[in-house]
Amino acid sequence: VDRTETRRPRLEALRRRLRAEPTVRPSDFSTSKSKTTKPEKRNDDSEQSLSQLMEQLESLPLPQEPLVDRFGRQHSYLRISLSERCNLRCLYCMPEDGVPLQPSENLLTNEEIVQLATWFHQQGVNKIRLTGGEPLLRKDLVDLVAELNQLHSLEQIGMTTNGVTLSKHLPDLVDAGLTHVNISLDSLDADKFARLTRRPPAYHDRVMEAIEDCAKYLPHRTKVNCVVMPDNVDELEAFSEMTRYLPVDIRFIEYMPFNENQWQTDGFVSYQQMQEQIQGLERIGDGPNDTTKWWRLTGGGETLGRIGFITSMSEHFCGTCNRLRITADGQLKVCLFGKTEVSLRDLMRQGGSTEMLQKVIHYSVQRKHFKLGGHKDMVDLQAHSSENRPMTLIGG
Repeated sequence: VDRTETRRPRLEALRRRLRAEPTVRPSDFSTSKSKTTKPEKRNDDSEQSLSQLMEQLESLPLPQEPLVDRFGRQHSYLRISLSERCNLRCLYCMPEDGVPLQPSENLLTNEEIVQLATWFHQQGVNKIRLTGGEPLLRKDLVDLVAELNQLHSLEQIGMTTNGVTLSKHLPDLVDAGLTHVNISLDSLDADKFARLTRRPPAYHDRVMEAIEDCAKYLPHRTKVNCVVMPDNVDELEAFSEMTRYLPVDIRFIEYMPFNENQWQTDGFVSYQQMQEQIQGLERIGDGPNDTTKWWRLTGGGETLGRIGFITSMSEHFCGTCNRLRITADGQLKVCLFGKTEVSLRDLMRQGGSTEMLQKVIHYSVQRKHFKLGGHKDMVDLQAHSSENRPMTLIGG
């Protein structure tokens, strides 16, 4: 059986479902300061159109704190996906046969991205990260970074990339205002890299070059992200040794279940199991709203970088979450693991006012679950993974 024929109808069906919008519940909509509440039990959300949502929100007062949710979490970090396309096919991110791509006119323009970023910045967002797919595939990326850099008092403009084409663009991006870079790399071995990414081993050299270039252009503002699986768990110590001679941080990420990404419990490597692979770790402090548990290597002299663990599955950090996501096609996702979305693109293109934008975003933030998109644990996430997008369509 042709695997493409069996997978694409499922992904096309997912695409159609993701266009639908959640039903408004006015009782969830608060216009005063949000009060911290206890985590809620999960219930299924019904769906309706954006126009119905706007109609029901029209008569409600303008929210005073649109980015504060029911649990008192202030959202100050916005992740914006710039592309659904990617030049790799990483096992944990994208189905082997790729994903159905939308026409370019369905994706947000630079003008729309800047419009949204400006509104979020005015409401307290001080950190923006550009993601994908692969953001470097967007031809007008340097111009977009320069426009975002005009938002005064924005503390960070970061980018998450696979690094394959980063080196040739890095000087211009830094000049335009890029402040931080995260590079995804899951193996120090070129052949293993090729198996994990389903792309030629020669790409590995380009990524290693990009890491070294970032260490020069953005020292102590570069992170290397490694998703840990049974195939690469034996490399964690070698990855960690990079912090001795490069001013970059290495982060090890627990493998998370997403649509069509082959996740299974016997392939999961936990935070504790990762630590057992690295000798001489010493705990150091974490920052506010940090997703990372930070350590450093001891012995052998001073280290230039840190070692971090992102423990989304074994020890989630949802209680201090301050992140929101906008997909490349303009959908607001308040949680990486949640299925509920609302189209900010359609709202803007239909001529929605700034006041309505504020109400719709606040409504969405108010419906954010306390943890894991309303799921109990990683097994429950896997059971419902077909309800969410593949990682590449969310924005890494």
